Amino acid sequence: MDVSYGPITAVRSASLHVGEGEIVAVIGPNGAGKTTLLRGIVGLESACGKVVLGGRDISRAPAERRISGGLALVPQGRRVFAESTVQMNLWAGAFMRRDNSAVEADIEKWLEYFPALGQRRDLHAGMLSGGEQQMLALARALMSQPKVLLLDEPSMGLAPIIVSQIFRTLADMSAQGTTMLLVEQNVARALEIASRVYVLVSGEMVGQDLPAAEMDVEELAKSFLGLSGGKA
Repeated sequence: MDVSYGPITAVRSASLHVGEGEIVAVIGPNGAGKTTLLRGIVGLESACGKVVLGGRDISRAPAERRISGGLALVPQGRRVFAESTVQMNLWAGAFMRRDNSAVEADIEKWLEYFPALGQRRDLHAGMLSGGEQQMLALARALMSQPKVLLLDEPSMGLAPIIVSQIFRTLADMSAQGTTMLLVEQNVARALEIASRVYVLVSGEMVGQDLPAAEMDVEELAKSFLGLSGGKA
């Protein structure tokens, strides 16, 4: 897949696959094109190439049809609706659904799954902490009942203890069968929960289909990213 911003091709010849119930991570430095790749997959940026979801080619489908077909994006920076309540944010995540009673049941399900949100269901989302807003962004995306959840830098801007909580949540969701494509700069955290890893640098895949369990954080950072340490 090639993904472009106007005349500029930001991602070139990227190819990846995500199996059902799997977490696959795309790692890379700032400006590598990770966010652009996710936006191309979900149809928010101009892309050339094939996107297949559940065996169906959705490459020509607009973003709204890709979302209704089973893709959900948790964007970088969370982007909750700050002036709306927690509960209304969850309703917004189900805007394409028509099964209102099932939507209400799912709202209660995710408010129970994230107790901090349940306690704040009637608060405006802008009053939540950063970690609570990230949980709300996750729950809002899950309200669409996605086949694949795309996560863009879920650890960004959060305290280490909250990052640990978020990644435990992702691992738990994976154990329950949620399929995820995770974009993450924190290499160590990505390797903890992913089954396979792709490395994106300057818009190109320089490492593909790497088994996460066999990857050494330091070696991965040095070999592919030219960095030391577990965060890239």
